[in-house]
Formats: sequence, structure tokens, C-alpha cells
Amino acid sequence: MPASRARITTLDDGISAIDTEYARPMQDASHLIIENGHGAFVDVGANNAVPLLLDALQRNNLDPADVDYVFLTHVHLDHAGGAGVLMRHLPNATCVLHPRGAPHMIDPAKLIAGTEAVYGKQRAREIYGTIEPIDAARVRVADDGEWFDFHGRQLQTLFTEGHARHHYVLNDPQSRGVFTGDSFGISYRELDTAAGAFIFPSATPIDFDPDAAHIAYDRIMACNPTHVYLTHYSRVGDLDRLVSNLHAGIDAYRFMALEVEHAPDRREKLRSRMFQYLAEGLQRHGYKGDEDAMWSVLNIDVDLNAQGLDVWLDRRKKQAVN
Repeated sequence: MPASRARITTLDDGISAIDTEYARPMQDASHLIIENGHGAFVDVGANNAVPLLLDALQRNNLDPADVDYVFLTHVHLDHAGGAGVLMRHLPNATCVLHPRGAPHMIDPAKLIAGTEAVYGKQRAREIYGTIEPIDAARVRVADDGEWFDFHGRQLQTLFTEGHARHHYVLNDPQSRGVFTGDSFGISYRELDTAAGAFIFPSATPIDFDPDAAHIAYDRIMACNPTHVYLTHYSRVGDLDRLVSNLHAGIDAYRFMALEVEHAPDRREKLRSRMFQYLAEGLQRHGYKGDEDAMWSVLNIDVDLNAQGLDVWLDRRKKQAVN
């Protein structure tokens, strides 16, 4: 595999954020935890991130054989797509997955089909390449609340299923942090202002559940963290303010979805309202960029959130009928 130079942000407590270069710079992070000469990755990006993660190990004086765990918060491919390829380079690593996610990394056929349904077959292949399976013998299915002893550092998996039914977060009391995948929203560093980080919920298809999302935020905060590590993008603090904004965001998403539930062009209306909601929030937050600048950062999430709300409305209708 050709050498690649990773963009690494060194944080505290043996933690580094590695830019996986998914879609654009600083859109998607893998986090490397180092403890007593051993490594653990939390989320890994897509296949093209693998050389970057291997470079991050080398630059931290670790050998691939020193990696014990690959924690995948959930199996959406921007978090887990490169795991099969990466595991081939990590001879001693165990991949830790939610019980609903594990079967799809062992046999990714349904995962690939679902991704192609969202992006289209050609675009999915362009973004993610060939998704390789992980040997079942190297997969550990996590329990809710389970503790993992990582060379004296205790890490805990907590199920948080509002974003996806196969999602957990990783509680790290040593750093007073939680690695949250997409269960504590999205906050891009380009959108930071003097007021701090701007955050919004992720409502991507197909499992978004607003009630479960509220529960997930509260469960994360019950760990008493001083900061969280987001996949999109990395460490944020000021959590009381951010969690309040996330709860308000979920309520706003629900309202905008129900407001256009019966519109014939529902998906397009959801896209328009989603961008309007986020743009107005950014303006209140003190962001000085124009709408083009906002769109350049938010367009992927606007589209995916609109799709997620559209699918939630369909599922809600089916549940009402049944």
C-alpha cells in the first residue's frame, strides 16, 4: 500500500484525531487512542483512509501489530467502510461492533445494497470502493454497558440508537470524554465562531428516531463528560450548551418533517427547510460566511438529513397503519 501523509491533530490523554479525507478535509475523523504502547482506533473512515491510519501509527511509534481494538460506533460506511481492509493490516486487532451491526461487517452485502440505494451504485463505488468483509473470528459483539480493559484504561460501550439501530458510543472516563460517532450530532470546525462550536443533529437514513435521539443525548451526558469526540469533526466542549442545541434541533426536525408530511414534493421541501434552518442557526451563531460558504460545508448533511426525515415519515405512517 503506498505511503500517505496523514493530517493528525494531537489531543490530550493519548488521543489523536486523524483526518480520513472523506469528501473534504476535516469532514470525517478517526480517533487513535494510545495506552501503554498499544493502540485502538475509534471509527476508521472509508477504504482510502487506510494508508492514513497506518501512517498515523508509524508517526506515533506504533507497529500495526500493536493495535488491539478497532471500535466501530456504527456501520455507516463513512465510519466503517475501510474496516475490512484495515483489519488485514492489524494482525492482533479485534473489531468491536453493536450486535445489529456485526453481521453486516462479516457479510457486507446488505450494507452495500443499502448504501447504493442512497447514493446510486456508481457513486457508492467511487466513494467507498470495494467493501471487504471482516473474519467473524475477529469480531467481538459488544454488550450494552460492557467495559473493555485496554491495558489498564477502561472503555465502555453504551448503546445509543437514535441515529442508527446499530450504534454505540465509547465512554472513556480517563479522558472524561465520550467517542460519540454520530450520536451527539455534527460540528465542523470551519463553522466555529467566537461563540464556540456550532452543532446540529444527524438524521440520516434509514433508522433515525427522534425519541431515541433525545434519550441518546441524555445517556451521553450521564457519563459526566467534559468533552466529546465526534466523527464529524473531533473534540468539542461546552457540552451543556451543545446538548441543549441538539435537543432543540431534534424538535425542529420533527416539526419541519410533519409540516410537509403530505406535500407532493416532500423531499425537496425538506432539503430547502433543512438548509434554511441550519443557515439561520449559523447566522445567530455569528458565522460571517455567505450562503455559498454554508452550502459548501453543509450540502452533504442537508441532503442526507432530508432523506432521513423522509424515511422517518414513511416509517411513521406504516407504524400508524399497523
